[in-house]
Amino acid sequence: MLSPNTEAEAADIIRAHADKHMPLQIVGGGTRGGLGNTVRADAAISSAGLTGIVAYNPAEMVITARAGTTIAEIEAALAKNGQMMAFEPIDHRGIMGTTGEPTVGGLFSTNASGPRRLSVGAARDHLLGVRFVNGRGEAVKAGGRVMKNVTGLDLVKLLAGSHGTLGFLTEVTFKVLPRPRRTETLVLSGLDDELATKAMAAAMALPLEVSGAAHLPESVRGRFIGGQLPDGPATVLRIEGLDASVSLRMEKLTAAMNGFGSAERLGPDQTAGLWSQIRDVAPYADGTMRPLWRVSVAPTAGEKLVAALRLEAGVDAFYEWQGGLVWMRMEADPEADLVRRYVKALGGGHATLVRAAAHAREATSVFQPLTPAVAALTERLREKFDPAGIFNPGRMARGEAA
Repeated sequence: MLSPNTEAEAADIIRAHADKHMPLQIVGGGTRGGLGNTVRADAAISSAGLTGIVAYNPAEMVITARAGTTIAEIEAALAKNGQMMAFEPIDHRGIMGTTGEPTVGGLFSTNASGPRRLSVGAARDHLLGVRFVNGRGEAVKAGGRVMKNVTGLDLVKLLAGSHGTLGFLTEVTFKVLPRPRRTETLVLSGLDDELATKAMAAAMALPLEVSGAAHLPESVRGRFIGGQLPDGPATVLRIEGLDASVSLRMEKLTAAMNGFGSAERLGPDQTAGLWSQIRDVAPYADGTMRPLWRVSVAPTAGEKLVAALRLEAGVDAFYEWQGGLVWMRMEADPEADLVRRYVKALGGGHATLVRAAAHAREATSVFQPLTPAVAALTERLREKFDPAGIFNPGRMARGEAA
């Protein structure tokens, strides 16, 4: 494991490997290392030595940190000032069975986002600037620390979610938001998947700023810790903000949802516990390697996808993002062809195999296959950033030459 302590050291290491066409696996905290296809590399370079908050101005709501800085350190600094990472980054350790500490570099490399993406956008939408080393061993800066600065904006967004295939992140700058003074959740009981999808759509159409909308069928409801949910399926809608505002909006939301069935409210503590478990996909943090899919489709298509798949395979699922994000656990094989065929038939989307046994991962394209035109464009971009092809070969596209 190669662990540079400075950006210059990282550049030297990468330049030396590029000259010899020696592939490198990029490693952060190791908690998201199982995401993507298997990397074909004999050596690894870690951002573990690049730590610390470089700059943080609470008044401007902007923070800069080196890539190896842990999420825990950043969240602690933000909490002291009543602020937060609004996009609610998922912690993959439970579902992936990994250890270690998630880092901010790994977060943005995978665009890790949680339930609040529905209302505030993904991690990449909060990223303002990056520093990284490209495949030539050159240090590159894009974007800046000022929220109005749009220099290099497209390059910044491009690095987010690239899974370390375009560059070795050394520093990130992103915006943060005030932490809500109060959060509450409205729980609708007993709705089937189809009716729950309609209820979530109705709630999101209201001018009430719902910040989270998820449906937990009966098969997963009992796996949430704390016993805060009633028996049967639970459709959960989150409201956040100032105390008086939350109370008023919850009253209006409750009245609007009366036609869908019985409802009850969860207070701040119960709400925090529930949504952290939804964020981290707690029902499937089961210590197994049973295939787990993350499927993004139109909100109205999620329940239709699951219903169709259940006619042909063993599927368990729950829904986020108003039904547009489906977490599906298969009972046996990944069934990649089946899953993606139905996704296409229902209008398209993205189906990513998050977890599976090693032999199944080797036989499956983990990410949604690209169209020929997009694949060609992606390859040209990768060649510009990493001409020798040394960064995480195989991670995004199974079959890349190592």
